[in-house]
Amino acid sequence: MNDPGFGVYVHWPFCAAKCPYCDFNSHVRHQPVDQPRFVQAFERELATMRERTGPRTVSSIFIGGGTPSLMLPGTVEAVLAAVARNWDVPDGIEITLEANPSSVEAGRFRGYRAAGVNRVSLGVQALNDADLRFLGRLHDVEQSLHAIGLAREIFPRLSFDLIYARPGQTPDAWAAELEQAISHAADHLSLYQLTIEEGTRFHALYAAKKFQIPDADHAADLYTVTQEVTAARGLPAYEISNHAQPGAESRHNLIYWRYGEYVGVGPGAHGRFMENGRRIVTFTEKNPENWLDLVESRGHGVIGGEVLTREEEADEFLLMGLRLTEGIDLARYEQLSGRSLSGRRIAILQEEGLVSPIGNSRLRATQQGMIVLDALVADLAR
Repeated sequence: MNDPGFGVYVHWPFCAAKCPYCDFNSHVRHQPVDQPRFVQAFERELATMRERTGPRTVSSIFIGGGTPSLMLPGTVEAVLAAVARNWDVPDGIEITLEANPSSVEAGRFRGYRAAGVNRVSLGVQALNDADLRFLGRLHDVEQSLHAIGLAREIFPRLSFDLIYARPGQTPDAWAAELEQAISHAADHLSLYQLTIEEGTRFHALYAAKKFQIPDADHAADLYTVTQEVTAARGLPAYEISNHAQPGAESRHNLIYWRYGEYVGVGPGAHGRFMENGRRIVTFTEKNPENWLDLVESRGHGVIGGEVLTREEEADEFLLMGLRLTEGIDLARYEQLSGRSLSGRRIAILQEEGLVSPIGNSRLRATQQGMIVLDALVADLAR
């Protein structure tokens, strides 16, 4: 079984505005952020995590948020240098930074590239201005295309996000928007269905019936269009929401989906890695200022976590791995859980068109199975 890798995730929690659909740990501050102070805190928390993981070789680094493109290039450079001081960072690994089109500047992009970033993920979200306004985005389509063009010029690799199943969106309109996106895309697209998350502004507006989103059948039709258009244009799905030319998959996200290990630093970051022979979960204080205080006083902002049982590890492995079109390694599931998946249950799910064996060693969810993945995993894990 191949090593799924070891990643480092760095969370920059600040945004220029909070999007109404977003339930990520992001915060708006109306005074300039003290970036040198955050750099020192990232450095301390990374050193603490190194004490816990021991020496490792990093497979990928991901700077997410929030809006990391609000960071100064010098901040990014200092964080990447701190990662390299603590673990072995081979040349050529994937180093991704998330960016919003509204905060893109050519000089800043070139600064990120000089710091070592070699992949950018742009939060485009829609390619029409009316829907961008609905989604609370600060950019318009013209800014999006400008940012895409700059990123293609400066970085070796580029991905951008779109949200579908927006109010009133028809399959034909989504197919046309996808075609437009693919004409600008480099080698990777992330395509997410709009969901109403508790605690967001959209949750309150949706509850008050201020807007409607497509029902389950309509959303399934949009998902089918997504698969068909991207596959026909050479960017097939390799995960439920992610599409790439072969070889251009997000290496960092593959660590998650293949159930590798990663440390998470910064406000609200999560980690999962092996410590003393057991897989542990860590999560840090979400409030940026409180996180800073914790790191400065004790070297880290971790406020909780747990040691996973074998059953919990196996369940997570199923849930993550079946998101991938490559499916799961059945022998690794048995190694994690101490038991095999039920052959009888697999046969029933196969007859229902929800799973498909790959030879005798792997199992994958079908396109129909992907749509009901949570239920599928619960059935398999029984």
